[in-house]
Amino acid sequence: MVDFRLSQEQQQLRDLARDFARNEIRPVAAHHDRTGEFPVEVLRKAWDLGLMNTHIPEAYGGIGLGSLDSAIMGEENAWGCTGVSTAIEANTLAEAPVIVAGSEDQKKKYLGRMTEDFLFAAYGVTEPGAGSDVANIRATAVRKGDVYVLNGGKMWITNAGHANWFFVLAKTDPEAGHRGMTGFIVDGDSPGLSVGKKEWNMGQRASDTRAVTFEDVEVPAANRLGEEGMGFKIAMKAFDITRPMVASGAVGLARSAYEHAVDYARQRKTMGVPIWMHQGVGFMIADMAKDIDAARLLVWQAAWTIDQGVRNTKQAAMAKCFAADVAHRVASDAVQVFGGNGFNTEYPVEKLLRDSKIFQIYEGTSQIQRLILTKEIFSRR
Repeated sequence: MVDFRLSQEQQQLRDLARDFARNEIRPVAAHHDRTGEFPVEVLRKAWDLGLMNTHIPEAYGGIGLGSLDSAIMGEENAWGCTGVSTAIEANTLAEAPVIVAGSEDQKKKYLGRMTEDFLFAAYGVTEPGAGSDVANIRATAVRKGDVYVLNGGKMWITNAGHANWFFVLAKTDPEAGHRGMTGFIVDGDSPGLSVGKKEWNMGQRASDTRAVTFEDVEVPAANRLGEEGMGFKIAMKAFDITRPMVASGAVGLARSAYEHAVDYARQRKTMGVPIWMHQGVGFMIADMAKDIDAARLLVWQAAWTIDQGVRNTKQAAMAKCFAADVAHRVASDAVQVFGGNGFNTEYPVEKLLRDSKIFQIYEGTSQIQRLILTKEIFSRR
């Protein structure tokens, strides 16, 4: 039986996140976009309400929500501002490798502290010369007794300037390609670890994105995630958890742009009638509505699948790819509906267009998602 109705608990979670987005996120979104100021106070309120770290199991102090529950809430947060919601969800991305591969001690120590105190974590994989090509990373970790000595640099790391700890992927066997990668938990105050300036990006400016440099950083062997050489698999399993969440954020942004376009099309008149009555505008908005609903269904399918304990790599790639493309297209069309006003910073849709582009890039570009889908279609039976 297929049932698209939300449970009573899911409705309550959605309403909690929706009220928070309406009352706390959206009123300050323009300010943080203009200034790039990290929204600490908003995020603290989100942490207090349980809107952060939602995947952490109850055994480590979390509320242990499934991916579908989190995706429902994530759409609402992103409706408020995807810069703020990205700061919220970056914790989940860093925590996911620990959830899927951490030892009991690692989970208690690093997941537990995220629920005990208002903290941030960061996912350190991307490098200046290795984005989509993860196998090309240059960071190295050399075993010396009870520690690994970590050297290298990471780039475009969300929450880096505020991270209490990092998940870091490094080469322990530089000659073994992706089979030579190992994952580590690295404390943010480790000697030799430094973060660069906040990057001023096209959009999502509330999010804190920086370079991270490791110079002879000593990481206890106890902080290695899984066995040597398992890092790439761990990182990819983490994406199966987080890509539906990223996709839900894209749906939230698209919904926001769509709602602004509908309101404007009702109010703005040309040739004596509201502009929605002209087919050129009306059809554009109709396409927005159908594509948003289709994207949401893909997100829910991907999230539900992994909640059932079933591998969801294909569904997660579909959701991430389609929702990202929909978000960018809907935001662009919303600017078109607004006409000249849409190109002006006094109106909300230009920010949404700038914010939307990154969904086609981070956590695997739209092209990488298509590559994953091709392999899933032709390499798996």
